[in-house]
Amino acid sequence: MGDKNKPKSGVWPTIKPFVNGGASGMLATCVIQPVDMIKVRIQLGQGSAAQVTRNMIKEEGIGALYKGLSAGLLRQATYTTARLGSFRILTNKAIEANDGKPLPLYQKALCGLTAGAIGASVGSPADLALIRMQADATLPAAQRRHYTNAFHALYRIVSDEGVLALWKGAGPTVVRAMALNMGMLASYDQSVEFFKDSLGFGEATTVLGASSVSGFFAAACSLPFDYVKTQIQKMQPDAQGKYPYTGSFDCAMKTLKAGGPLKFYTGFPVYCVRIAPHVMMTWIFLNQIQKLEANFGL
Repeated sequence: MGDKNKPKSGVWPTIKPFVNGGASGMLATCVIQPVDMIKVRIQLGQGSAAQVTRNMIKEEGIGALYKGLSAGLLRQATYTTARLGSFRILTNKAIEANDGKPLPLYQKALCGLTAGAIGASVGSPADLALIRMQADATLPAAQRRHYTNAFHALYRIVSDEGVLALWKGAGPTVVRAMALNMGMLASYDQSVEFFKDSLGFGEATTVLGASSVSGFFAAACSLPFDYVKTQIQKMQPDAQGKYPYTGSFDCAMKTLKAGGPLKFYTGFPVYCVRIAPHVMMTWIFLNQIQKLEANFGL
């Protein structure tokens, strides 16, 4: 029994958590992309969810809801691959150090914080490309970048602004990812224990309920950082070449002064609706992938 639970050695067992994490995140993104697109437009001040959706379809067509999908998939292939893979590696190492006993909540939270930072650092260029592609149509015609896909966006950013520009806004991106993963993973594990052990729910109900709770706390913890990150990444210089914000802290202070604390939660309902299903579907897809692998003896 002990040998059965021991981690297997080799290349595939090592890369398996990364492959599974990236695949599940990409599949979830294909479903969530339209809601994410609407969320970005709301944060850019284009109105309510209904107004944004109606105007996008009327003026740009149904395809506008999937604008930036290539960047979204690239982001999952980097960010989610790195964060879920590293989280599994970190938790496995921590369990080994804990003599095989389940990890306490604070250790899982620390693993989530670390995994979020690693994933965000790797995925920041794709995240920047995604934000710019989604925001491009909201800019004046003369300022639009007209990126055709994620790789074109990355190429143009490097050519026009330099390699380091790929990590513009990386600071708030990393902090947001740390907050999101701490909220998501900690609340998810606690909710699973509560729904399954205390309430006796079945697997499907437990996953649905725990994912919803997890998504809410992930959204509540991360939206202020997501708002600042979006503002930094989409800002344009004025006629004198001066940017509206000097950095993340300056953006946060000006936002707080102009709109108060609730300004950071602009678009929270849509953001929460986007985060919760993405979390839920990521876990569902991950479970299905793992079952499929088990059937093939992988």
